[in-house]
Amino acid sequence: TTVMTMTAFDADDPATDNAALRYNIVRQSPDKPSPNMFYIDAEKGDIVTVISPALLDRETLPTTTYELEIVAKDMAGSEVGLTGTATATITITDKNDHAPEFTHPLFEAKVYESSTGVVVNLTVDDRDDPATGAWRAIYSIISGDPKQSFEIQTNPDNNEGMLSVVKPLDYEALEFHTLLIRVENEEPLVPDVGYGPSSTATVHVTVEDINEGPVFFPDPLTVTRMENIPVGSFVASLNATDPDILHKQSIRYAVLRDPAGWLSVNPVRGTVNTSASLDRESPYVHDNKYTAVFIATDNGSPPATGSGTLVIRLEDYNDNAPYVVPSVARVCEDAHDMNVAIVGGRDKDLPPNGAPFKIELGKQPGLDKTWKVTRVNSTHSQIMLLHSLKKANYQLPLLITDSGAPPLSNSTEVKVQVCVCKKNKMDCSSAHAHSASLLVLLATLLLVLLCL
Repeated sequence: TTVMTMTAFDADDPATDNAALRYNIVRQSPDKPSPNMFYIDAEKGDIVTVISPALLDRETLPTTTYELEIVAKDMAGSEVGLTGTATATITITDKNDHAPEFTHPLFEAKVYESSTGVVVNLTVDDRDDPATGAWRAIYSIISGDPKQSFEIQTNPDNNEGMLSVVKPLDYEALEFHTLLIRVENEEPLVPDVGYGPSSTATVHVTVEDINEGPVFFPDPLTVTRMENIPVGSFVASLNATDPDILHKQSIRYAVLRDPAGWLSVNPVRGTVNTSASLDRESPYVHDNKYTAVFIATDNGSPPATGSGTLVIRLEDYNDNAPYVVPSVARVCEDAHDMNVAIVGGRDKDLPPNGAPFKIELGKQPGLDKTWKVTRVNSTHSQIMLLHSLKKANYQLPLLITDSGAPPLSNSTEVKVQVCVCKKNKMDCSSAHAHSASLLVLLATLLLVLLCL
């Protein structure tokens, strides 16, 4: 095999023997396994190997670098010729002619159930150059892992295979796992070399039992209940089971998080009851749902705890009276348009416990002589004056009723400010100084009627 070519230059006339060069190897270092591992073509300068390829094995040679001292002589190599010397450095490079082999046919590991991480490091030998893909290992699990609970990766520092648990194992389901692992190189092997039995290894993984916390099912548990049900009412039954089926352990329940303090749980049976009134309109209720968290603890050594979530969908009950908005209206004392304001109803309850609303004048006598309320739609009504009023503040009693069954009513007041209006500007400041209640107005009207 040609390794390299040496070339020398002579300044003499190339047409004469003064420039006729001949090459010769005068020294090889080191000189093992043979002092004559290389030959140089005297005229061309080509350096070739002259030993058996089996002896030119990088893994068995004393070194991977050889130095050859080359002499070039003119005068066609005669004794009177002049010489020049150079050094040829030859590096024996690697090829993937050695398959990686496990150092042991069997590896063993122990791991606690429910844990993850590296459980064992698999070691291999590879005689190829560590700086190349002919040495770097690639590991794979070829059997024994139907649920993909394991994973194996190569440690780039030492080429070991790091076998890890990536999905927690269950002692109660399977106590012992047998894996078959294969190792290969990044680079393909040379054609005359293959992977043998030592390129596979068996790993026995023993799962060790731990006390696992109880598991709630279903989680979350969702139930539907009416708000304002009596205190002590049944809400739900929690169901937690102990995964440690080989151990007969008891379970006790407790409240972990109950933001509004509405619930209690029987520690043995797991039944949940109300300890306070459920309120759908509470700030602790979101999207009509109230969420609480419970725990279940076994009597293992040490005890283990699991948590579960209870979601209560609250149905609406007509427990909120409606109210009127806005609470203030303004009108000019000499207004030609006697429409004072459009007021609307609001209700914290859901349909059908809200609109349509009935908005009417309060029950005080004589109101209908000055005021009128006309329905606009299912949620709003128009307040109208029947005659003009002096500038002042008037408290107009209104009664609003929702559509619940039974309906709820609310007596409220709307402050009507009768203001001075000039040049399209409304001045209500004087109304505060001369405010008069509607009762005074009614008394005046009654006195006028009695005098008639």
